Amino acid sequence: MAKIIKLLADELKVSKQTIQYHYQRLPAKNQQKNSQGTNLISTTAERIIRSKVAKPLLAKKQQKGSKDPTKTSKENNDLLITLRREVEDLKSQRDKQLAAKDQQISSKDRQIDHLTKLIDQQQQLQLATVAEDRHLKERLRKLDGPVEDFESIENSQVAKTDGAKKQAAKNITNKEWWHFW
Repeated sequence: MAKIIKLLADELKVSKQTIQYHYQRLPAKNQQKNSQGTNLISTTAERIIRSKVAKPLLAKKQQKGSKDPTKTSKENNDLLITLRREVEDLKSQRDKQLAAKDQQISSKDRQIDHLTKLIDQQQQLQLATVAEDRHLKERLRKLDGPVEDFESIENSQVAKTDGAKKQAAKNITNKEWWHFW
C-alpha cells in the first residue's frame, strides 16, 4: 500500500526533508503521484528509503547507546529473559508433541504386527484347507474313480430329486379314489 512522505517520516522518526531527499534520488519507475499531485511511496520505494535511512540511524543509536548503557542493558536483559522463556515453552511443547507422536507410532506398530499375524494365520488356514481338499479328492479318486466336478454332482442330484418328486406326484394322483372305478 502506498504511503505519503509524512507517514513514512513519522514511522522512521526522521524529518520529511530526509525522506524527500531520498525519494527524489529514486529511479523514476519507483516515484508515484496521486491525482492531487502528492508524492506516494510504493512498498518497493519504501524498502529502498528505509535501508538508506536506517544506516545513519544505526550509527546514531550506537553512539547514543554508549552514553546510556544501563538502560539499554536492562532492556536487553529483560528481552533475553522473555525470549529464553518463550524458547523453553516452545521446547516443552515440541517435546510433548514428539512424545505423543512416538506413542501413536508405537500403537500403529503394534496394530501392524497384529494384522500381520492375522494375515499369516489366514494364509496358513488357506493352505491347510487346500491341502485337505486335495487329500479328500485323492481319497475319492481311489474309492470311486475320477472325481466329478462339484457342479456336475450337484446338477445330477438336483435332477434325481426332481425326477423323484415327479414320480411321487404321479403316484399320489394314481391313488385318488376315482381311479379305482
